[in-house]
Amino acid sequence: MMTSEIQLPDPIPFYKTYIDVLGEVNLDDMLKRQLKNFPEFIESIPDISYAYAEGKWSIAGVLLHILDAERVFQYRALRFSRGDKTALPGFDQDLFVSNSNYGSRSKKSLIQEYKAVRNATITLFSGFSRPVLDLKGTASGLEWSVATLGFVICGHQKHHRNILRQRYI
Repeated sequence: MMTSEIQLPDPIPFYKTYIDVLGEVNLDDMLKRQLKNFPEFIESIPDISYAYAEGKWSIAGVLLHILDAERVFQYRALRFSRGDKTALPGFDQDLFVSNSNYGSRSKKSLIQEYKAVRNATITLFSGFSRPVLDLKGTASGLEWSVATLGFVICGHQKHHRNILRQRYI
């Protein structure tokens, strides 16, 4: 499925920025491309404990935020793909990061965890047929399709990679 094939409902413009940052891409290709290049990017970072300002997450905190968000979006995609119409709550990203023990993490452990999480995402999405990708559910008070969640996973990562390049590295 391509980015241009998904339709976003009106109340989702914040998340649209994550899809727009991708341009026109195929979901399966982007998930796999990021699996290859994001660990290389992490490896190239000199100091993952660096934060560009007081009160900002360190690079390790940002990386764990990316992982947490991917897991949350995976879970939403799983629920919606199985026809679950239960409205799902949002999550407090600051709470997640503050309780992630990011200060004790090594680049190697973050790369290993990223690969495990992304491989799980690829496996999950590779099992979805086109009709399943079009299924919808509600999370954070917004309606999402399964496909939109996949693209948001990719775009969220790219968005934060851009922030890391601009403000941290």
